[in-house]
Amino acid sequence: MVDLAILDTALTHKSFTYESPDVSKQHNERLEFLGDAVVGLSVAAYLYELLPDRPEGELAALRAAVVSAPTLARRARILKLGQLLRLGRGEEKSGGRQRESLLANGFEAVVGAIYLSVGMDTAQGFVLDQLRPEIQRIFTDNTVLDPKSALQEVLQKFSPEVPQYEVCQESGPDHAKEFQVVVRWQDKVLGQGSGRSKKLAQQEAARRALERFSQDKYDLLS
Repeated sequence: MVDLAILDTALTHKSFTYESPDVSKQHNERLEFLGDAVVGLSVAAYLYELLPDRPEGELAALRAAVVSAPTLARRARILKLGQLLRLGRGEEKSGGRQRESLLANGFEAVVGAIYLSVGMDTAQGFVLDQLRPEIQRIFTDNTVLDPKSALQEVLQKFSPEVPQYEVCQESGPDHAKEFQVVVRWQDKVLGQGSGRSKKLAQQEAARRALERFSQDKYDLLS
């Protein structure tokens, strides 16, 4: 059974603790951090088994589409988590219960609470029960994001700044050009790719960035 005290914390936004420290001194950001890892691992393991022939870059792009803020917020709305969040008065008045970022973060925090209370198996089961319909929707609608879009979805969770693509080298004759492109974000090079066109090189750079990000996003963001 989920620990109700931990679940209560998972539903508490920091704006509430700032305004009502006598009621709650803990908010859900640490649980969100934990839940984010559980969601990512659960979806990655599921896709790995489901799609044994897909390359790493494609799996990373698909996972990014599945665990994006819009997707998690949609599941939070289905669960009516917005109605359960404890928010500060300002956050409440500004529409926090419908805000995509708060809903997605709340979903991850609830996953973190489930993991701490009853373990990984139950947490993973909850995640997949919620996200299998989203995976099916992506397959059915053919809405798997291309690597550039997937990378931007991932990075926007941390900052509104968009990744920038820069051609660092061109080689070959005009009829058979080869382009080298790097993708930068917040002054960091996240990936590098090559291709017969700038667009293909950008896609490859984004795919490489997603692969690195899937391995250690916190190292890339530090």
